[in-house]
Amino acid sequence: MPIKTIKIMVEGGNVKPGPPLAPTLSQLGLNVGEVVKKLNEATSSFKGMSVPVTIEVDSSTKKYEIKVGIPTTTALLLKEAGASEPSGDPAHKKIGNLSLEQVIKIAIMKKPGLTTKSLKAALKSMLGTAKSIGLTVDNRDPKELVKEVEEGKYDDLLAKYENEWNGVKE
Repeated sequence: MPIKTIKIMVEGGNVKPGPPLAPTLSQLGLNVGEVVKKLNEATSSFKGMSVPVTIEVDSSTKKYEIKVGIPTTTALLLKEAGASEPSGDPAHKKIGNLSLEQVIKIAIMKKPGLTTKSLKAALKSMLGTAKSIGLTVDNRDPKELVKEVEEGKYDDLLAKYENEWNGVKE
């Protein structure tokens, strides 16, 4: 039972049954409409964002599994800030503002794709990305917040999210 893997980037909740996806699915003997419908359901929470998706198909049984990846940090930050694209000049042109808690939630969402071991390190990474695309956090330069995170100023706030970071359900 050979497994065929298809890796694609799709727009969350807006997959269309056209090329290059449809011909590939047809060649494998799958119902294109059914797969597209399931892709749209699986990616609906990332509406409007580019989402990496892997479809694993057992070519002998025609059974398939859809694995939805996580959009890029940039895409998540932009969506949360209500911005459509990064600033071309992040030092001078700000495109939005997020709260520190919003950035923490994005760090938790991104955990499976991160190499960091701690929420604190993940938060610093997210703040760096926010700065590079022209976002402010709590109406301040994210670089200032990185220093404060390193100094331990937000340890109490981070402790509130530690269970979520560790996957513990309350």
